[in-house]
Amino acid sequence: MSDSSNISVDSACRSTDIERDEILPTADASIVRTPLTDRPVNASEKCRNGFGKVARGRVDETPEQVEARLEKMRSAVRTLLECLGEDPDREGLLATPSRYANALLFLTKGYQVNVDDVVNNALFDEEHHEMVIIKGIEFSSLCEHHVLPFTGKIHIGYIPSGKVIGLSKLPRIAEMFSRRLQIQERLTKQVADAIMAIINPQGVAVVIESSHMCMEMRGVEKTGTATITSCVLGCFKEEKKTRDEFMSLIGVNKTGV
Repeated sequence: MSDSSNISVDSACRSTDIERDEILPTADASIVRTPLTDRPVNASEKCRNGFGKVARGRVDETPEQVEARLEKMRSAVRTLLECLGEDPDREGLLATPSRYANALLFLTKGYQVNVDDVVNNALFDEEHHEMVIIKGIEFSSLCEHHVLPFTGKIHIGYIPSGKVIGLSKLPRIAEMFSRRLQIQERLTKQVADAIMAIINPQGVAVVIESSHMCMEMRGVEKTGTATITSCVLGCFKEEKKTRDEFMSLIGVNKTGV
């Protein structure tokens, strides 16, 4: 970890003022319609999958819709190249619109999957009531403000309440949410909320440490900085001893957090 860190520890996992997902009022938390697919989605599914208002459309696309989306993206990239003062018809850039469009779709492939597909029923009855931790999950995501990468590690812990989840599913859940346009605060909360909704444990804790290219390559241009965010739910939020044990086991306390 770098000596220079931006630390955001929000035990209540409050939404930030730049939250982009729509909020479902309690009174309306039954059924809503997705704007692109017109598929019914209930509030529980939204909590588990974290789709924004428009992004759900990529889940059920036909091959024709995929190609139409790619062609629109290729045209947009060509326009951007021209606006930069480049010649999109020169040899080195001829295939760039297609390459970039495909790369961007790959980097945001989390919009094409949902939690149920990721978990694939890998839930097991087990009377284990101690902490389960997977730490150091490497991830890459794109900041939604500048569409530049931020990369780092995710640490996930939970205390079961009669049910455990296949260990590989925790990194897969983190991967699903990170492969979208994100802010780190929301990513932290979405991973924690999804795990809480899936297995209903005694509590969940998620900590993310990352570096943001939008701070290192542009803007303040401060290399070597680290941003740390956390979301704690259930017993991790209510019991300081439990929270401190998790932070100690993942090594965050060693950085002075």
